[in-house]
Amino acid sequence: MTQGPENPYDPYQQPGGEPSGPPQGAQPYGTPPPPPYGQPQPYGQLPYPGYPGAAPMGMPGAPYGIHPVTGIPFSDKQKIVAGLLQILVPFGIGRYYIGDTGIGTAQLLVTIFTCGIGGLWPFIDGIIMLSTDSKDANGLMLR
Repeated sequence: MTQGPENPYDPYQQPGGEPSGPPQGAQPYGTPPPPPYGQPQPYGQLPYPGYPGAAPMGMPGAPYGIHPVTGIPFSDKQKIVAGLLQILVPFGIGRYYIGDTGIGTAQLLVTIFTCGIGGLWPFIDGIIMLSTDSKDANGLMLR
């Protein structure tokens, strides 16, 4: 009976049982080696292809950048402006600003028909806009 390798999980182990290690310059899992230090990268390319969370500069579909976690492009509207409009002018003006005219109209009508008591809805909506990752009417993340 022949004797097997000492470590059956070492792919680089020689038949005699001596571990040899990976070949010189090889990267794990077939990834290309990183570029040498100080070598400039071409404009718009990532230093490591497929690196999650990074996008090439000047993406045509995202002129304001993308969210680092979700990858959704940012809107041209700002979260601070929309939230403060909702809080300070509780008539749904912040919703009009981001393009949600349906919800903005509903908030306006509820506030008018309830003699101002319904102004609590846009106020709370403004706080939610400021504290979460809100989106505009096109589904883009607010900056």
